Amino acid sequence: MTKTPSLRAQGAETEERTRDRVLHAVLEHGPVSAAELGEILGFTPAAVRRHLDALSRSSLIEIKLVANSASGAGRPARRYVLSRQGQSKLGDDYLVIARDALNALSAAAGEEAVSAFARQRYADMEKRYRPVVEAAGPDIEARAEALAKALSEDGFVASTTIVGTKSPHSTMLAVQLCQGHCPVQQLAADFPVFCDSETEVFARLLGVDVRRLSTLSSGGHVCTTHVPVGRTRSAVREPGPASGTRRVSINLQERP
Repeated sequence: MTKTPSLRAQGAETEERTRDRVLHAVLEHGPVSAAELGEILGFTPAAVRRHLDALSRSSLIEIKLVANSASGAGRPARRYVLSRQGQSKLGDDYLVIARDALNALSAAAGEEAVSAFARQRYADMEKRYRPVVEAAGPDIEARAEALAKALSEDGFVASTTIVGTKSPHSTMLAVQLCQGHCPVQQLAADFPVFCDSETEVFARLLGVDVRRLSTLSSGGHVCTTHVPVGRTRSAVREPGPASGTRRVSINLQERP
């Protein structure tokens, strides 16, 4: 005789299936806010937060804090992404297949073939982003902000920060372009050419030589790209920073 599951067991099974739906939604749409997940899944705010809290306690998802791109002020927004443990739970066969394919390509045609593949992948990104960046005009800061916005729309959680080294008469300025998420992070750890190709695209889009300071694939908390802006005569710049951009001045004492 088949034993009928108890109501408690049925409820737990339903809860688990619902939680899996939330986890898959984070995978598909992340970085994503709780409110956005509620709209996607048709859940109440209380329900979606209950599942997110449970997934977070299980270390299947993690929170990324994203600067408010609309105003640049206030507390950073919370966005949810899968953790490495969450990726493992859902399976990472795609990563294994991609790694094996690139290793086979390298063995058959050499490392340059892998580099050519990476360059082609980022050529598509450059083609899509160029009209957005060009529309920002010639100002490097504005172009960097436009690039960050385009990256964020593709899920890279990007932002810009203005930094400067100040002397009594002038300030050397730079933009730090940061990315809090990378969809090929694990692959780039084995094939750094993906990071190199992306950096080359940033340099061409912005029209200046840029330098990578850190990457997620090498263990950094974010991918950070240094974008030189130039020198200004005044340590205080007008007008104020654009929306979603912070300005930081680093005062260095001059040698006698």
